[in-house]
Amino acid sequence: MLLELETFTIETALDAATELRKVLAARTHRRKVMGQEVMVPGQLGEALQLPRIINRLQSKQMKRRELGLEDFQELWPTLSPQTRERVLGAIGWYDPEELDWDDKRSNRRPLVDPDS
Repeated sequence: MLLELETFTIETALDAATELRKVLAARTHRRKVMGQEVMVPGQLGEALQLPRIINRLQSKQMKRRELGLEDFQELWPTLSPQTRERVLGAIGWYDPEELDWDDKRSNRRPLVDPDS
C-alpha cells in the first residue's frame, strides 16, 4: 500500500502527520530513573519535527502550508512500510487497485470472462 507522494494534498498530509504523531507516541521504551525502570512514551515524533510540520500544515498562510507539505513529503519515504501502513489505515486511505469488485469504493469494471 505505497502512497505516491504527489497524491498528498495539504489536508491529507495534515491527517497523516497527526496520525503519525499518535502512532509514534504510542511506542514506549524502558528507562531507568533513580534505579526504577519506568515506561516512557516514544519521542520520535519530536525528533522528526512533526509538531513543526503539523503547525505549518495548519497555518493560515498558504506559503507556510506548502512548506509543511514539502516537509511531510520528504519525511514520508523515510518511514518504515509498517508505520506507513498503520498511518494510512488509521486515516482511512485505500488503494482502489486492491479492492474487490463488490466493494462500493471500487470503480473498476468487472472482469470479462474469455469463455463467454
